[in-house]
This record gives sequence, structure tokens and C-alpha cells, in this order.
Amino acid sequence: MTGSAVDGDGIQQTRPRELRRVVSASLVGTALEWYDFFIYGFLVTLVFNKLFFPTGDPAVGTIIGFATFGVAFAVRPLGGFLFGHLGDRIGRRATLVITTLVMGISTGLIGLLPTYADIGLAAPILLTLLRMCQGLGAGAEFGGAATLMAEHAPAGRRGFYTSFAQTGVQIGLLLGTVVFLILELLPDQTVLNWAWRLPFLVSFAMIAVSLYVRLRVAESPVFRKMAQGRGIVKMPMLDAVRAYPRNFLIGIGAHVCDTAVIYLYAIYSVAYVQNVLDLPRWVGLTGVITFTVIVIILQPVYGALSDRIGRRPLNLFSVVFTAAFAFPFFAMLDTRIPVVIWLALVIATSLGFAPMVAVQPVFYAELFGARVRYTGFAASREIGAALGGFSPLIAATLVAQAGGRGWLVAAWMVGTALVSFAAFYFAREGRDVDIAAADVAEAPPVTAGSARRESGSAVAT
Repeated sequence: MTGSAVDGDGIQQTRPRELRRVVSASLVGTALEWYDFFIYGFLVTLVFNKLFFPTGDPAVGTIIGFATFGVAFAVRPLGGFLFGHLGDRIGRRATLVITTLVMGISTGLIGLLPTYADIGLAAPILLTLLRMCQGLGAGAEFGGAATLMAEHAPAGRRGFYTSFAQTGVQIGLLLGTVVFLILELLPDQTVLNWAWRLPFLVSFAMIAVSLYVRLRVAESPVFRKMAQGRGIVKMPMLDAVRAYPRNFLIGIGAHVCDTAVIYLYAIYSVAYVQNVLDLPRWVGLTGVITFTVIVIILQPVYGALSDRIGRRPLNLFSVVFTAAFAFPFFAMLDTRIPVVIWLALVIATSLGFAPMVAVQPVFYAELFGARVRYTGFAASREIGAALGGFSPLIAATLVAQAGGRGWLVAAWMVGTALVSFAAFYFAREGRDVDIAAADVAEAPPVTAGSARRESGSAVAT
């Protein structure tokens, strides 16, 4: 293998050229796959509530559309279980190739679906089934990409390198938003007649790009060493839960807040600005594009910072800020002033959301030992995603209950932040974890004194 050198423990260390290739594959692959996942959410209020869920009431059609958006989150844990099992059995790289095909084909097929006017009730049923297939692919995509990256990265810079997996997700969000903004420039009838299909059909071409970059990447040196030493377990899911019950619960809680708030910021805020505040849709879309660009820039910065001060301080700060800014966020949106709306989105994401998700890939990779890392990572994270992923539906319902006001949604955001705060509070600092170890220590009980000592030690390092 020309891309690696062997250290004293027999683990092949990835050389810089191969490491750059892994980073590129992780970034490009996750960007293309999460473009597929996000584009559905954007088109709920533009297309699906009219062509697939024609209730006669746009608000009801939107709520039903957001319900099908959330269905993908309900099946994401299943994708984490299934493909996580494969990732720990046959390898990280091979499994990512499979998830690329699942996500890409199901997204492309959405662009070929007949509408309710063509085949009646079968149309929303088929749409929901394909959305579930998207959820299966997404359920293991991020966990696999981040695991592969973490196991290639040098120990002292794992936070920096793995942050690019999350950067790819944000690029996918940016691509989806830009495509949606382009559709907004077209006549409504053109969009409803045929143009809405194009963003989905593009996914067929994206499959080829994603496969190209991923097939050029070497398998994780940690997995190769584990396979050579017969360290592969038969039932990774059972072993992950049995060996890491505490960390598995931490993994579930850690992903509730960021999942809930990003789909509020990126998806529901666009609907809120248009349908509740009566502003042009471009106001919300411009805000999403602005904050996404800033978050993309900040990802490696926060990732590198976590290598210096630890993962735990950044995670705790991010959820505390998210809770503190929830009510001011909606107060700023309700001003109906575009610049203030954009500022609200930028502040919320750059200080609350960005630190948490930049650290997330390495945080999860350090929760589990090598033998069950892909499964433990993907399964625990996606259960958390299922709990937080119905946020656009919940937000739309709460705003309707509150007579068009966002205060109930803000209170719900605080609740999700408290869940993730508890997870991060009881998590151990993983910065010095040996990523190649078959097993890692579970988080010890945290007392107020030990938490202060650990936090202080991390910051001082």
C-alpha cells in the first residue's frame, strides 16, 4: 500500500496524499448525498403540498408534506442498524458505496413519479416509500463517512479532519437551497408542470460522481488491521449496546438538539417567513444561503479548536447558546425586517449550531471501540435524529396552535437543548482516546467537581 506507513502497533498510518483523498471523498460524498436528502424538504411547500397532497388547504397540505419529510427520520435508525452492521463486518468504504446507491437511486426515482392527478392515492404512497429509502441511506451515510475519516486522521488533528464530513453536509444544504432559489425564479406553472423534477433527476448523475471519489479511497487502516487480526464481531449491534450502554444513550441524546434546530433554521424558517410573516420566499432562502456559507467556513475552525480544548466544552457551549437564543431568534424573525431575519439565522447557526456539528463526527467516533464503531455511531446518532427530525412538522403545528406566533417553537427548542445538554454533560472527554483500540472506556459518572476539573483541564491544555 503506497498511501500508508506502518507504526509500532502495526497500524498503517495514512500519508498526507492519501489523507487529502479521504477528506475529498468524505466532503464530496456527503455533500452529494445530503443534497439529495435536503432537496425534498425545500420542495414540500413549493410542490408536494400541491401535486401529491392536494387537500384544498395549503397549510394542511404543508403539514402533511412535512410529515412525510419526517418519515425519513423514523427509518434512519433502521439504516444505521443495517448499514452500520455491514460497515463493521465488510468495511467502511464498501458500505459507503452501497449507501451512495440507495440514496442516489431513490432520489432520482422521485423525479420520475406521477402525481396525484395521474394515479391518485398511489402517488403520495410511492413518494413516502421513496422518502423512506432516502432515510435508510442517510441513516448510515454520515456515520460511515465520519468513521472512515476518523480512522484515517492523525490523533492530534482528528477534530479538524473529521469536521470536513460535516462540511459536506452543509455544502449539500447549500446546493439544495440554491437549486430551490433557481426554481423560485421560474413561473409557478412551469415549476409544477415539469421543472420540479430536475433537482431529483440530477441525482442520477451525482451517483457517478460520488462513486468515483469513494472508490478511489483506501479502506480504513484501523479496519484493515482489525480484519487481519480476526477482530471483526458477528453481531456489532448487540455488542455495541452491551459493551457501551451508557455511551449509546449519550449518542442518542447528543443528536436531538442539532437535528431539531437545523431543520427549523433551514427548512421551516423559509415556510414561516413566507406563510406566517407574509414575506417573499427569497427572504428566507437568502438567510439560509448566508448562514450556510458561514457555517461551512466555521466547520474546520471549530474542529481544530476541539483538538486544542476538547470536544466537551464546545458541545456544552453550543447547546447552552441554542437554548438562550431560542426566544430572541423568533423575536428577530417577527420584526419582518429582512436584514434582522438574516442576522438571527447567522447568529443562531454560527454560535449555536456550528460548534456542535463541527465536533459531532469526532465526538461519536470516540464514543465506541473499533469493532462496533460504525454501528454504535450510526445507530445511536440516528435514533437521536428520529427524535428531532420531525421539527418542521412540530413547528408548523405549534405555530398554528399559537395563532401564528413562534413562542411555543422556541420553548420546544429549549427542551431539545436540555436533552442534548444532559448527554454532553455526562460524556467523557474523548480527545485522547485511542481510535485504533478495539474497546474504549465508557463515560464515568460525572459529579460537579469532576466536571469542573475535566473542563478546566481541557481548556488549559
